[in-house]
Parts: sequence; structure tokens; C-alpha cells
Amino acid sequence: MIQSIHSVSLCLLLLTLFASSSCSQSNVNFPKSDQPLTFEPVNEDFSNPWSFVFLPDASMLVTEKEGELFHVVEGVKNPEPVQGLPEVYVRGQGGLMDLELHPDYEENGWLYISYGLSPEGESGGNTAVMRAKLADNKLMDQEVIFQATPNSTKGQHWGGRMEFDRDGYLYISVGDRGARDDNPQSLSNHSGKIHRIHDDGSIPADNPFTGEDGAIHSIYSYGHRNPQGMAMHPETGEIWTHEHGPRGGDELNRIQEGVNYGWPVITYGINYSGTKITDITEKEGMEQPVYYWVPSIAPCGMTFVTSDLYPQWQTSVLIGSLKFNYIHRCELEGNKVVKHEKVADGLGRIRTVREGPDGYLYASVEGKGLFKLVPK
Repeated sequence: MIQSIHSVSLCLLLLTLFASSSCSQSNVNFPKSDQPLTFEPVNEDFSNPWSFVFLPDASMLVTEKEGELFHVVEGVKNPEPVQGLPEVYVRGQGGLMDLELHPDYEENGWLYISYGLSPEGESGGNTAVMRAKLADNKLMDQEVIFQATPNSTKGQHWGGRMEFDRDGYLYISVGDRGARDDNPQSLSNHSGKIHRIHDDGSIPADNPFTGEDGAIHSIYSYGHRNPQGMAMHPETGEIWTHEHGPRGGDELNRIQEGVNYGWPVITYGINYSGTKITDITEKEGMEQPVYYWVPSIAPCGMTFVTSDLYPQWQTSVLIGSLKFNYIHRCELEGNKVVKHEKVADGLGRIRTVREGPDGYLYASVEGKGLFKLVPK
């Protein structure tokens, strides 16, 4: 009997170790892609290029997190920053963040910018979005169309990603601002949420919480930690995001109307100290991620691959890894991840990855600048 108990205990121990090992293997030692790439510098005169966007003439606008916006034409950076930006509240992870063009940019000229805003006379700040028009290296007709609450003097978890869908709605991510116990599960503030607004900042009448007293009506989904990647699925038109977990528990999510994504009630991560955040990873009424990473890869920036220049990467989403200095490729079948591999291994801390109008993939890298990923 004692021998039987010892055998069972040993089996349980081995199973536990195997489960831990397999989880670690699957999430750290991803295979490298067999698609060789060269990293062609576009412009290396940037410190922390948080985001970039291509204009219709194939030139680029690039944000420096510390609060400047630059125009890059055929790889040449205008030494004079674009004028007319608002005062940017730079703190911790926050500053001048994402860029997005209106779907009808060639007709209306609207450019959207997310940034840290500290309201006059108040302490702290939160994520805001303004729209403006670019003319002669200057922003004109500036309008703040979104301003998140509550303000915080903390430096973490600003979110800041934006994306338009096929119907012309603008989606905005706002992180929990480091207040996980107060913000993500409450509908009375903007933090820890994905928001959906019209292009002028007005609220769609069919948003999921427009009829709920006390709720912020721009909220589209909630229970998020720090979504720093957002892209529209090219086939379904759905908005997908990824978000930073704490120590482990990064998530890839398909955003659905009115859905609670669980943070911090459920998570696959733990505190940075190694202590538990929660004992549960699933709960009724809370959505499971499409995929999660343990340990964390620190995801930032994402794009779906549609270009014929990378035929073997079709139906894939690319995600930058700040922690491990590569781009993570998730191959999808429907809404399931069926394959993982490292792309552009060693390129650096990726902030944004996008397809350019020429079909090539481009990435902005902290401390290095802008690069084109050319398949051999």
C-alpha cells in the first residue's frame, strides 16, 4: 500500500514536471522561421519610434515616444519635427504613441494620434486621441476626440493602439493604468478597455453599454490589462488585439462586443514577485484568449500578413516581442493558432510592424530606427 502511494505520488510529480516543462518549451524555444530575411535600414536616426504610418505617397510619419512627430520621405528624415502637436505627457510607458489614417484619408486628410494627456490644472494623465490634418509639415484643425479617465501619475499601461474597421468605426485601447483592482472590471471608467467611437469622437448608438446608467458609452469590451497591439483581420473584418500579461499571461484576443476578457479575475500570469494574482484561469462570463504566452514575450505591435511577397505567411499574424527581440508569427486556421515561429530574430525591441504599400513588411525598433524586412 505504501509502495502504491509512493508510485502514485511519483507519477503525479512527473506529470507536473512534464506539464511545466512542455509549457516552458512551447513558449520559449519557438523554432526560427525557414524564410530568410534581410533587415534593410530605412532610417536609423530614431531613439524610440513608437509607431509609424504610410501616407498615400508612400512617405512615412513616425512618432518618437518622447513627444515628436517626423516625416520620412524615401528614407530621408525631415530634421524639423512636425509642428502643431499638443503638449504630450511623457511618463513611464506613456508619451506620443500610435498613428492611424482615416479610411478616406485621401479625401478628408484626417490623421489620428494617440498620446499621453495631462489636463490643465490636474495631476497625472491618461490616454487621449486627437485628429488633425497635415499641411506643410504642420498639423492643422486639431481636435481632441477621446480622453480617458481616471488620470494617474503612474507610468504603466497606457494601451494607446488604434484601428479602423470596415464600417469606419475607430477602436482605441486603454490600459488599466496600473490600477488592476479598480479599473478593468468597472464600466464607470475608460481604463482597461477597448473603445469604439465614430471618426469624429461621437459614440455609436449601438455600442454595448450606451443604455446603461453610469457606464462609459464608448466601451466596446473590458477586462483588459495593457493592449499594445491591434489590427483588423483581413478576411473577417474583426478587430484583434494582444495585451501584456504580468509575469506570463500575455494574450492574443479576438475582440467581441460587450465581452469581459477577465483581467484581473482570471489570468495565466503571476505577479512579478512570483506570488499568485488569482487561483483561477477560467470563469463563466469571461472570455478565454485565442492564445496565451507563459512566460511572457512582452508583445507590442501587430499586423496580419496579406502580401504575396511572403506567400508562406498568409493567414498569419505577426507580433513584436520586446522581451526577446524578434517578431512572433502565429499561423491561424480560423480563430485558432496552429503554428508558431520566430521571425526577424535578433532585430531588436519591436514597437510596430506594418505592411507597406509596396507589399514589404516594415518594423520600428527601439534604439535602432525603421527597417524593411526583405525575403531572400
